[in-house]
Amino acid sequence: MAEFVKVATVSELPPGEMKIVELDGKEIVVANLGGEFVAFSNECTHRGGPLGEGELKGDVVECPWHGGQFNVRTGEVVAPPPSRPIACFQVQVQGDEIRVAKS
Repeated sequence: MAEFVKVATVSELPPGEMKIVELDGKEIVVANLGGEFVAFSNECTHRGGPLGEGELKGDVVECPWHGGQFNVRTGEVVAPPPSRPIACFQVQVQGDEIRVAKS
């Protein structure tokens, strides 16, 4: 069974916002999709761009470096140049705590 770790609080992450957090020494991004929270790798699979500094449109994040896009629910590439998906993580919300599964 997965071990979940608190990475943020619901109150600090309004709908449509993203936050870069650390999980097991790696940067991941937690995003609020209108009350549903998702977590994914902060590193674009194209050139390592910081996805958490990109733009979130619905359930798609755009890398600020070269404009690659990923579905933040599935990790799938939505627009090139990336060709490989990003890692996504399980999220639990307990009260005000946003908790992410350690990989």
